Amino acid sequence: MSDQEMLKVSVEEFSRLQDYMVECEKDSIVYKKMKRRYIELKVILAASGINLTELDMINE
Repeated sequence: MSDQEMLKVSVEEFSRLQDYMVECEKDSIVYKKMKRRYIELKVILAASGINLTELDMINE
């Protein structure tokens, strides 16, 4: 997988994950597990030079 494809997949997963997080209670176990992945993806995308200002709906 090329770097470009990996970034595309990461952006799509980040967006999809946020959609799920918005629908969950913040105190739930599921939300906490999703938040861990959210942070991982946020770090990957930021390190890759992706501007998260437009993409980050959760802002945590």
